[in-house]
Amino acid sequence: MGEFLRSRRARLSPQDVGLRSFGGRRRVPGLRREELAPLAGVSVDYYVRLEQGRPVNVSRTVLDSLASALRLTPSEREHLHNLARPGRVVVPPRQVREPVQRLLDAMAGVPAFVLGRRMDVLAWNDLACALMGDFGAREPERRNMPWIIFMDPRSQALYPNWEKVAREVVAYLRLDAGRYPDDARLAALVGELSVHSEQFRQWWAGHNVQEKVHGSKVFRHAEVGELTLDYESMTLPSDPDTIVVAYTASPGSESEERLRRLASLPKP
Repeated sequence: MGEFLRSRRARLSPQDVGLRSFGGRRRVPGLRREELAPLAGVSVDYYVRLEQGRPVNVSRTVLDSLASALRLTPSEREHLHNLARPGRVVVPPRQVREPVQRLLDAMAGVPAFVLGRRMDVLAWNDLACALMGDFGAREPERRNMPWIIFMDPRSQALYPNWEKVAREVVAYLRLDAGRYPDDARLAALVGELSVHSEQFRQWWAGHNVQEKVHGSKVFRHAEVGELTLDYESMTLPSDPDTIVVAYTASPGSESEERLRRLASLPKP
């Protein structure tokens, strides 16, 4: 939590929070601790203890005040609350229920897949494989979106805006790490990616967090060309750690036509 607080404090200037800056050029970027603490309604000593990771019984009210003072986004606010919780028991990942797989298969014209904890790919339909690669051909431990993005060189050809996609993946994985700080498999994944990818290591150290809810993504497919698709992420009520991600194209667009062509291609 201390690292996250320092990273958020460093991105703010006195002007951002309505303060005048005195003393000329600063040795370090961002707000000073003595400037932030009054904005959050806590003493400087109390805030210093939070950043240093010293034992502090921090309340939800104080966390909300810190989040407001630091201008946190909703995802960052949630992440701060997660980091302040005590250690929790890690629940083993659930298997995707058979009706969920039937739902994916019924979405024949829509690339769709299920993500679990750590962005593990738990289930998919044929069109998702046609668009993004055959998940079933991968070893089970490699059916993981962060691993695919950073370790499979084909991902940079698939995503023209690879850096944007990769940064979003890191931010979502960081949010997941806050929810489940004792997840050994997540820690192992972060360790492996940090060793093999300088970009992952740098972006992970930035402590940015982002929820994966909806948006658009550009794909460059070898057979049908470039597609711009919108995605929606829907949490399964039976398992809040599991989401269905589905891609669609705007009606009448060239991407819609290319998606139809992709669906008509024979399976390899």
